[in-house]
Amino acid sequence: MHTEIIKIDMAVPDWDKQLDKAAEVLKSGGLVAFPTETVYGLGANALDEKAVKSIYKAKGRPSDNPLIVHISDINALEALVGSIPAAAPRLMKAFWPGPLTLVFPKSDKIPSIITAGLDTVAIRMPSHPIALALIRKAGIPIAAPSANSSGRPSPTLAKHVIEDLAGKVDIIIDGGNSMVGLESTVLDIIPAQPVILRPGGVTQEQLRQLLGDVGMDPAITNGQSSASAPRSPGMKYRHYAPKAALLLFQGGNDSVAAEICRRAALYINEGTSVGILATDETKALYEPSMHLSSRMLSLGSRLKPEILASNLFRCLREFDEKAVEVILAEIPESDGIGLAVVNRLMKAAGGNIIKV
Repeated sequence: MHTEIIKIDMAVPDWDKQLDKAAEVLKSGGLVAFPTETVYGLGANALDEKAVKSIYKAKGRPSDNPLIVHISDINALEALVGSIPAAAPRLMKAFWPGPLTLVFPKSDKIPSIITAGLDTVAIRMPSHPIALALIRKAGIPIAAPSANSSGRPSPTLAKHVIEDLAGKVDIIIDGGNSMVGLESTVLDIIPAQPVILRPGGVTQEQLRQLLGDVGMDPAITNGQSSASAPRSPGMKYRHYAPKAALLLFQGGNDSVAAEICRRAALYINEGTSVGILATDETKALYEPSMHLSSRMLSLGSRLKPEILASNLFRCLREFDEKAVEVILAEIPESDGIGLAVVNRLMKAAGGNIIKV
């Protein structure tokens, strides 16, 4: 399959006209990768079962991993859901468009392939201008997981999508860097106490300010889903993983750095290529060892967890470009969106955490 790349500069007048062809491709059952404020998504007509099957095939995605449906207008919601829980209007007013996905009872219009057989459907309204314009032009709800090969770090740049999906999709829209850098928060609003199924750009603290008590699925912190079937993307499988083995280290900064340095030296002596994932506050702890500092990437400052989030997947893919075989990574604080960063690291590492 030939994949067309469409690069869009939103500073150019009438930039949205460049989306006309992509909208027609979606309406005709094709696949289009496009930027959102979280990560790049791989879109298909959510009401077309055959088109949705193409998403799973292109990504190599397990069929029991549900998809998120994207809309551009709240009025589109009524046809897609069986009912609207009481908390929904307040959440949509506060956080839509934006990086919050809500789980509703599904309507009969939603193909079961989207929900992996569940009686619920996850829906969000993205805030990225290109995503919104594309959905409006297509005039249909768009099913869209992240635009990467299943299990790989999610794409925050078009070049990441091209690396994974060129030749497998019809169009890739290059709209620059994704701002948030991590997938949306998924919130189940069906129970009396809403439950976060996946942390993301909207934090638990923000949700509690609006709703009061908001629960957290155990899978977020211990890696084990409480459900036999995943109720949200990112719950069941190893996700976001680089090609290298990823080991996480938890503890005080000095002790973590010392252990990472010790293990890095062992790997290097064995002839294994090593990468170190640090932060601005700790990178000086590796700089005395020049052979380590050249192998290090910083996520940014721990004082700005939103920067850590936006850099995470880019750094993991950069280690792939460097062809490292093992990544030794610090675990940052889990306050606010930092919880989503830690969650993605734990999923990427497959639970390989070393406490020091």
